[in-house]
Amino acid sequence: MNKLLRILRHRWLDSRDSRRLIPDDMALRLSRRITASEARHSGEIRLCVEAALPLSYLWRLGNGSTVRLLARERALSWFGRLGVWDTQDNNGVLIYLLLAERSIELVADRGLSARVDQARWQAMVDRLAGQLRHGAFEDGLTQALEEVSALLVEFFPTEAGATNPNELPDLVVRA
Repeated sequence: MNKLLRILRHRWLDSRDSRRLIPDDMALRLSRRITASEARHSGEIRLCVEAALPLSYLWRLGNGSTVRLLARERALSWFGRLGVWDTQDNNGVLIYLLLAERSIELVADRGLSARVDQARWQAMVDRLAGQLRHGAFEDGLTQALEEVSALLVEFFPTEAGATNPNELPDLVVRA
């Protein structure tokens, strides 16, 4: 896609589009799914839906940066901003959706990423991308939450009788 057209598409979208595609009732259902998931493992899941990349990212298009690399960089920025890296067991996961590109990124902290190979993460991203192409945002995000939850239950299950503090908010971030 032409650089100028891509920039215009990103400038056209804003947080209102995130709220339109992920309305309050859907965000609440997704937040409840996160809460239910975190009762089964010690990990923390954050979900961030961003309408478009900031202009500072877009200017770098064509300078060796692709939209895919910029989306990954932006997801890493949100990962830090939301404190997903700052969990006791280093097992936080960010599910990041960039609406302008229908791009999904999964960013896992080192405690989980060391146990899951890249092919498994990519398969999850590919399945979610298929849902997004069809406009099934809630189904796709729910599937992503379930798959991330399954990984966290596999590697970081809640011990019987152990307390599991909620280290991060379960709210969906819409930007």
